[in-house]
Amino acid sequence: MAKNKGKKADSSNTRLVTTVAMTGGVILLRKLLATAWTRVTGKVPPTDLTDPRVTLPEALAWSIATGVVVETARFAIVRYTMRKSLPEAGAESS
Repeated sequence: MAKNKGKKADSSNTRLVTTVAMTGGVILLRKLLATAWTRVTGKVPPTDLTDPRVTLPEALAWSIATGVVVETARFAIVRYTMRKSLPEAGAESS
């Protein structure tokens, strides 16, 4: 029973670390992406879609860039944190 409780605590800790890492990573990457967008285009990213000055291609480019960067970062963070929490394959078989 004690082993089961330890595994549950490890799982909770891993989830907490993953959530914190994802949140911090996504915030940082969005800031970096917004800075890069401003440098490349000379305009701020189109976050207000009700603004008539925002064109459809501009809004689509921003949403695609944001989606690709954020989801790739989330995938990498989850994989990295889960890999660290998994026991070695040989440790369980003995």
